[in-house]
Amino acid sequence: MNNWDFLQQAQDYRRIEKAIRFLEEHFREQPSLDEIAAAVHLSNYHFQRLFKRWAGVTPIQFLHALTLDYTKEKLDESRSLLDVSLDAGLSGPARLHDLFVTFEAVTPGEYKKMGAGVDIEYGFHPTPFGECLLAMTGRGVCHLAFVEDEDRMAAFEVLRESWPRANFRENKKSTLVLMKDIFTPDRRDRPFHLFLKGTNFQVQVWRCLVALPKGKIFSYQDVAALLGQPRSVRAVAKAIAANPVGYLIPCHRVIASSGAIHRYRWGTARKKAILGREAFESI
Repeated sequence: MNNWDFLQQAQDYRRIEKAIRFLEEHFREQPSLDEIAAAVHLSNYHFQRLFKRWAGVTPIQFLHALTLDYTKEKLDESRSLLDVSLDAGLSGPARLHDLFVTFEAVTPGEYKKMGAGVDIEYGFHPTPFGECLLAMTGRGVCHLAFVEDEDRMAAFEVLRESWPRANFRENKKSTLVLMKDIFTPDRRDRPFHLFLKGTNFQVQVWRCLVALPKGKIFSYQDVAALLGQPRSVRAVAKAIAANPVGYLIPCHRVIASSGAIHRYRWGTARKKAILGREAFESI
């Protein structure tokens, strides 16, 4: 993808997000495709065309991947995969698939320094799921967040609060190359390396998340089981919510055991959009 492609995808996503939000608000009424299209101020024809351009599939195909029956089925499939892994005595989830993400955590001493002496370069970029803020250090990506309501200042403030004593420099040219690699699957010829600041428990949870295969979804209970701490579901959920690197650490692949898709720090609609695309990209 070139820069224009990403900009087009980001613009298309705004309509997709509105359509998903409309469905969330009116799901009991089971709106028709014409009604969904009208809610985002498009004709049925143009809505279908936009959706196919953004998702690669029709709206009906895509929306099926967000139904409760579908998510419950995928949870059962993923739980079977998890059971095989645990029965085989694998030490954690890292053996579930070949990882595209590796990372290191700050040391206890570095954690106390709160980023002092760390140089962080950042940039805002359009992606298939809206604008993102991407930040990196010389030791790896340290932050990836989606910008909500086009509020760049609020998005940057979250980054700055995470590394309060770090030195920040905007460098869109440098982060652009990395952003393209992240959101263009066929460009991934080597793992992405992350540099993370978190508690020991948070890091353990994030390590589990990077091992969740694309196209699969798991429950919070599943992640707790992978950690070997099945009673720590609530703590696991809090650690997932604190994920500093969205998308690459795929917290979006964790949903409620009921099959409901919610609890995403960058909005439920965006979580559904990412899961919907992944459902077809992994086929």
